[in-house]
Amino acid sequence: MPERESSCVGLNEPRLVVRKFLARPQHEGVGAIVRRSIGRFELRHFDPFLVLDEFSVTAPAGFPDHPHRGFETVTYMLQGAVTHEDFDGHKGTIGPGDLQWMTAGRGIVHSEMPAAQGTQKGLQLWINLSSKNKMIEPRYQEISSKDIAEATKDGIKVRVIAGEALGTKSPIYTRTPTMYLDFTLEPGAHLQQPVPESWNAFVYVLEGEGTFGRLKSSPVNAHHLLLLGSGDGLEAWNKSSKLLRFILVGGEPLCEPLVQFGPFVMNTQEEIDQTIDDFENYANGFEKARHWRSESGLTLDF
Repeated sequence: MPERESSCVGLNEPRLVVRKFLARPQHEGVGAIVRRSIGRFELRHFDPFLVLDEFSVTAPAGFPDHPHRGFETVTYMLQGAVTHEDFDGHKGTIGPGDLQWMTAGRGIVHSEMPAAQGTQKGLQLWINLSSKNKMIEPRYQEISSKDIAEATKDGIKVRVIAGEALGTKSPIYTRTPTMYLDFTLEPGAHLQQPVPESWNAFVYVLEGEGTFGRLKSSPVNAHHLLLLGSGDGLEAWNKSSKLLRFILVGGEPLCEPLVQFGPFVMNTQEEIDQTIDDFENYANGFEKARHWRSESGLTLDF
């Protein structure tokens, strides 16, 4: 395909791909299928990111009642709809293109279940919180698809989930500084997207085939995670005849000790032990879990 003009400002040191993973399907929750790229045995964490799942769920499968503490979950729907319900009375449904940015903080117990016929698909990213923010009160930021900031230029469309791209900013507040960009490149398009040099960053390909980092590098197709090395931004090309869609995510590393036990992420083993005790005894943020069950009536073991 003929190459279009490059979009965005020039980069002094484009980031190269240093590792590549194919996210293979695995079972998670109750009957759900996820392609996990961060949070598996080859890549336990990528500071500040803990998990990246591309999920696929069809009723009656789902993610019934389960807890979280010490981090944030970002759910971005690609197809279908999911209903979220928690022990504090917060309930809602997110559909195609909708976003839910949940700060679990000191504790949440919730469920995430299919809300439509057929297969529901989306992405869920877990972002770690610093030690000073791990025990803050839970909070939600929810944006419907029509309200997500978008920009288009030179054959490139971006949905700005968090951060800034093509002169467009997201209203999402990120306690752990984060950028989350959903790019679609038409055939022949060439992207140059700045990323703060001190941040870790990755690409996850959703659709099509793209070239990342170097023009002569091998094309990468759907369900691959690309860890990016040092530099001041990402350079990407769509040399194919079909649309290329991928997310670019970057975050400021916390550089703190990390201890994880399933859905609990803290800084020390003592804090994990305390969290388990709090959850089992309905204390220190989990008080409302004692008498609460979601409409699904199911509980997820962890």
